[in-house]
Amino acid sequence: MSQPSRSELLYGPQDRPRPLIALLAAIQHLLAIIVPIVTPGLLICQALGVSPRDTNLIVSMSLVISGIATFVQCRRFGPFGAGLLIVQGTSFNFVGPLIAGGALMVKNGTPVEAVMAAIFGVVMAGSFVEMGVSRVLPFVKRLITPLVTGIVVLMIGLTLIKVGLISMGGGFAALGNGTFANGENLLLSGTVLATIVVLNRIPLRALRSSAIVVALLLGYALAAWLGRLNFTGMHEAAWVQIPLPLHFGLGFSWSLFVPLLVIYLVTSLEAIGDITATSKVSREPVEGPLWMQRIKGGVLVNGANSLLAGLFNTFP
Repeated sequence: MSQPSRSELLYGPQDRPRPLIALLAAIQHLLAIIVPIVTPGLLICQALGVSPRDTNLIVSMSLVISGIATFVQCRRFGPFGAGLLIVQGTSFNFVGPLIAGGALMVKNGTPVEAVMAAIFGVVMAGSFVEMGVSRVLPFVKRLITPLVTGIVVLMIGLTLIKVGLISMGGGFAALGNGTFANGENLLLSGTVLATIVVLNRIPLRALRSSAIVVALLLGYALAAWLGRLNFTGMHEAAWVQIPLPLHFGLGFSWSLFVPLLVIYLVTSLEAIGDITATSKVSREPVEGPLWMQRIKGGVLVNGANSLLAGLFNTFP
């Protein structure tokens, strides 16, 4: 596999940027990932009729668990972590099965709280499958070819294109109220996208490093000028959300577990593709002992993260 040119990588895994550059990179990573992390939880809670108070808890825990898991994934502790810049966030892979299975249980008369208890119990049980897969990867490495991982990464990208286009048009709320892809939505998203593209073409490291945060701030200012900002939800929410393990209790459902078992296996393969692609971009090995150590540690954290997520009432 050919290695990327040096100009495509601003900092390698062992580089130490100056504090200001590091802070700027951290802020723009946070701004870029916060929406994908909270969106799956919002979609599932809305579909199943979870109360606003419990939805706040679930979304808050999505951010908490993602932060913990990302730190472990990047820093690496013993066998846990890939040691690369890999963000752990709530997976969109589980949204469809959880909504379908949970909605069926609600339709059959199961209280929403019992449905959520079963969902989080299944999330915790399924996480052991992924952690188990991480331990036997050396024995199935013949099946993990660049073709397989490449196709998985390609499918991830194609999925994100759909999510990105929906967001550019105004999001799922705009699909429901008939404002999807109207002039204002396209102006906002087009301005942000164009700013990122332009700044990435400027041969100044500081501008390229800050392209996303500058674009988001510009888009935010434009949204304020258009009167599109609404802080009602922020004023109504609590200042601090205390983590509450097993807030809904603990349940289990075989009808939920079987499809999630398949998704966990797919997610393991997705994680392998993510780690391999990140290794390649970082000019790290994409085969051999170090690469195997990275994918074993990365998939293990992926599973452990999901176990922690289920324990603290959020999704894989």
